Amino acid sequence: MEMEVKIEQTSLKEYSITENITREAFWNLYNPGCSEHFILHLLRESGSYIKELDCIAIVDEKIVGHIISTKAKVIDTQGVSREVLCIGPFAVLPEFQKHGIGNKLMNHSITTAKKLGYKGMILFGNPDYYHRFGFINAEKFNIATRDNQNFEPFMALELQEKGLTDVHGRFFEDEAFSVKEEDVNEFDRMFPQKEKGNPQVNISQYEIKP
Repeated sequence: MEMEVKIEQTSLKEYSITENITREAFWNLYNPGCSEHFILHLLRESGSYIKELDCIAIVDEKIVGHIISTKAKVIDTQGVSREVLCIGPFAVLPEFQKHGIGNKLMNHSITTAKKLGYKGMILFGNPDYYHRFGFINAEKFNIATRDNQNFEPFMALELQEKGLTDVHGRFFEDEAFSVKEEDVNEFDRMFPQKEKGNPQVNISQYEIKP
């Protein structure tokens, strides 16, 4: 059952709320605890931040979901860099999942990114979910990870007609995605205490990060 959902741009006063939503959604999901809320915090302080692509989902005046896309780049073998977008972290509170909220956030993000003129979006995620939005294996565009690898969960979406035709090489997201455990633990002290446990999903199955 779908809920009535409003999508809005995130305001400064809502940053901590969305960080907590991200923490709740990712806690013990792919790793013990999570680092995604800290990554979100760092992305907002980075040069990759795009305020128009930092959005919240609201149900009955409550913020229940969040999505962010930031600037990234694909560098070819000649060292030529071309700008793309990296999606994530992308989160919906567990109790509000499977109600179409994530679909609305993703579709809004794609539509907004198209209007802003970006060529394409890239993410790491579950193919069963992201294929519905048109994402396909990035290998089809001759785009690989920064480690020059390809696998089904590494996906790309053209935002403009033939937008990724000239984009090929290795994908580099913002350095905010490379965090140290001790820094994550320090940041996490700002939130209510939660117990770290065993991951619910085998990350090797989907390679999802964030």
